[in-house]
Amino acid sequence: MPEEEKGANSHLELATELTIAWLANPNTRATKEEVPEFLKSMHEAVASLSSDASADAEPSAAAPEHVPAVSVRKSLASKDHIISMIDGKPYKTLRRHLSTHNLTPEEYRERYGLKADYPMVAPSYSEHRREMAKRIGLGRKPGQKAPPRKAGGRRKAAPAAT
Repeated sequence: MPEEEKGANSHLELATELTIAWLANPNTRATKEEVPEFLKSMHEAVASLSSDASADAEPSAAAPEHVPAVSVRKSLASKDHIISMIDGKPYKTLRRHLSTHNLTPEEYRERYGLKADYPMVAPSYSEHRREMAKRIGLGRKPGQKAPPRKAGGRRKAAPAAT
């Protein structure tokens, strides 16, 4: 039996098994006219998936080359923001921006050949968050007192005299 014929039979068998499983589901309501059409669509889907898999097995010459919008040095030039290498726009933090492009920080670093310690947050924003966390008492061990407030800090309003 030729190789292509074996593949076609295995596709048909798989499509048949999927159709039987679909019909065995008690929530499926199908007429006898719908079954052949469903079997045909399952066979086409399985065949297209196997042709996609064989195309993927070949070396992918179509892998897109990602050209950074700015240089690494320019992306980190300001302490107030980090410039994205995807679109060249400034951001205080890159995490949400990367998620809109379906990337993790690790994938972003890998895509543009960045070191593992490439920051995802602008230095000034990081410092601002650090100061805020210290002010509310994060990072203290239990039982430690909060550091004294600066003279120009916020004060509680004095109770109104009656």
